[in-house]
Amino acid sequence: MTTEATLPTTSASPTVRQVWTRARGIVLALVLLMAAAVAIAAIRSDARHGDLDPRSADPYGSRAVAELLGDRGVSTRVVSTLAQARAAAGPDTTLLVAVPDLLTKRQQAGLHVAFANSGSRTVLVAPGAASLNRLAPKVTVDSGPSFDSPLSPDCSMPAAQRAGDAETGDYRYTTTATDADECYPSDGRPTLLRIPDASGGGDTVVIGAPDILFNKRLDKQGNASLALQLLGSRPHLVWYLPSLSDTSATDSGSQSFFDLLPSGWLWGTLQLFIAAALTALWRARRLGPLVPERLPVAIRASETVEGRARLYRKANARDRAATALRSTTSTRLAPLVGVPVSQAHAPEALLPALSAHLHGDGQTLHALLFGPPPSDDEALIALADQLDALEREVRRP
Repeated sequence: MTTEATLPTTSASPTVRQVWTRARGIVLALVLLMAAAVAIAAIRSDARHGDLDPRSADPYGSRAVAELLGDRGVSTRVVSTLAQARAAAGPDTTLLVAVPDLLTKRQQAGLHVAFANSGSRTVLVAPGAASLNRLAPKVTVDSGPSFDSPLSPDCSMPAAQRAGDAETGDYRYTTTATDADECYPSDGRPTLLRIPDASGGGDTVVIGAPDILFNKRLDKQGNASLALQLLGSRPHLVWYLPSLSDTSATDSGSQSFFDLLPSGWLWGTLQLFIAAALTALWRARRLGPLVPERLPVAIRASETVEGRARLYRKANARDRAATALRSTTSTRLAPLVGVPVSQAHAPEALLPALSAHLHGDGQTLHALLFGPPPSDDEALIALADQLDALEREVRRP
């Protein structure tokens, strides 16, 4: 008896082509989603850029107010780093912080130390709770925003009196400073504060909205007058636009990675771990012993064999199919040649008994019963035929 030589093992794992065929739809959807996101970001960046930038002539830029200040002899200099802003502190300087909440805690503290009692004016544009604690410690932001616009001055501050109605209200504030000017109230809370410092020569101005600085809103109500008076009280205006390129923005000092994470993320992660643990306990619960159930119909053995064969064929699992054929043949042959069924799959026990019974070549039998899996469907069919022929020969009287 002879057997065909077989090639290397056939794996049931999907091929690269099969993986690509299954995943190409998802990959295409992700590519389209990324392209759409980039396109939307590009469109939006073209529509609005240079917000509160005194060099920008866009609707949300502030070039108009810078030009008007220049006509009145006030120089405007744009800075983007904390070091440049701190170096500008002095009694002849006004510092405007365009987006205070973008500054890190260390930047806010360093800026406040530089300008406190320096005799200069600091203007904070729409600061929230994230920056007021350090840049204006005596001021707190109201929990609810103001929707009233424009607002009336309703205070004795000369600049507000001369400007009249203005659009200052997004945030409303409360202060503990007894000498502060509280102007443009909304529902009883001011949207503009001027707080003198301890030296008496400088002050901090907190304004609840950036509208009076926008090019598109400068000609509304008394916005222009108020902006020019707040920013033009000193000969030099330093316009601080925070930037991520500033090395001080990435200096975390002695803080660890977890100190930089907001508390909301930490609590959210803890909740996810708890949910995962509960899900694992739920999925791992014991369901009790298996209960046999009578099938509603009888399934023929040939149908079961055919169904499993089709699954093997779909997965190209010729190695598994060959193993099943060889294992079943060995189990049936072992009792016929006097070998216990428990040793039917041990070559050292089964092959000598078969060779003695058939007076054949043990090496050929080893390749047939314990050799490598077939390389293709034709080799698998040939293997099945040879196993069937071997069993018939052993059974022959």
